[in-house]
Amino acid sequence: MEEITKQLEAWGLGESTVQMVIDYGLKIIGALIVLYLGFLIGGKVQSAVMHRLEKVNFDASLTKFFGSLSKWGIILLTFLACLSIFGVETTSFAAVIGGASVAIGLALQGSLSHLASGIMLLIFRPFGVGDVITVAGTTGKVDEISLFTVTLDTPDRRRFIIPNGAVFGSTIENVTFHDIRRCDVAVGVGYGDSIDKTREVLIDAMKNVEGVILDDENFPIQAYLTGLGASSVDWQARVFCKTDDYWAVRERLTREVKLKIDEAGLDIPYPQRVIHQA
Repeated sequence: MEEITKQLEAWGLGESTVQMVIDYGLKIIGALIVLYLGFLIGGKVQSAVMHRLEKVNFDASLTKFFGSLSKWGIILLTFLACLSIFGVETTSFAAVIGGASVAIGLALQGSLSHLASGIMLLIFRPFGVGDVITVAGTTGKVDEISLFTVTLDTPDRRRFIIPNGAVFGSTIENVTFHDIRRCDVAVGVGYGDSIDKTREVLIDAMKNVEGVILDDENFPIQAYLTGLGASSVDWQARVFCKTDDYWAVRERLTREVKLKIDEAGLDIPYPQRVIHQA
C-alpha cells in the first residue's frame, strides 16, 4: 500500500487525491467481488430451485420462471449492497422500486390476476394436460396450461384459449378424472307397454353391449324409470364403462336398445297432442 501511495505521489497527485483514489479503488474492488459473489450465488440458487421443482414434477414453465425469479432477486439485492458500499442511500431506491411496482401492478392487474390463477392451477392441479374438461362454457381436451392461459382442443378440432382467471374463477368439470364413467341412454316407450317387460328388455340390451362393465356390486347396470312423459313412459339405460370407451359404448348401447325394443314389439311413440274441438 505504501508503494502504491508513493507511486501516486510521484505522478504529482496530492495527498488528499491519493487517499480518495485509494478509497474508491478499494470500494470498486469490493463491489466487483460482491457482484461476482451475487451472480455466483444467484446461479446456484436458480439451479437448486429448478432441481427441486423438477424433482416433484412441477410445471416446466413455472419451474423456469421461479428459477429465474430467485436468481435475479439475489442479483438485485447484490446491486443494492454495492450501492451501499459507495455510500448511496438504498432506501430511496427501495421507495422508487416500490412505487414502480405499484404502478406496474395497477397497469397489469388483469394480467397479474391471470398469472396468479395460473400458479394456483399448477399448484392444486384440478386437471392436467390431456384431460377433457368443461370450463367457462367450453368442453375440450387440455393441450397446454401456461402462466396466463389454458388451451383447449374440442372434438371437432377447434382451439379455445381461455384466460386463467376465467378458468380458476369458475366451476371446473374434469370429465376424464376417473378411469370409469357411467353412460346413460334415454328412451321412451308407449303407455300401453308393460313396465316389467320394458325393464327386462332394456337389461337384456345392456348385457349384450361390448365394453360395458358387468359388475353388479360396484358398477351395476340399471334400467331406471325416470318419469311419465307427455307422450311416453321415460326410461334411462345406465351402464358403466371405461372413460376412454365412453362414446363408442354410448353408440353401441343406443343401437342395441333400439334393436331390442323393436324385437320385443315395444312402441317408441312420437310426440302426441290431443286436441278437443268444441
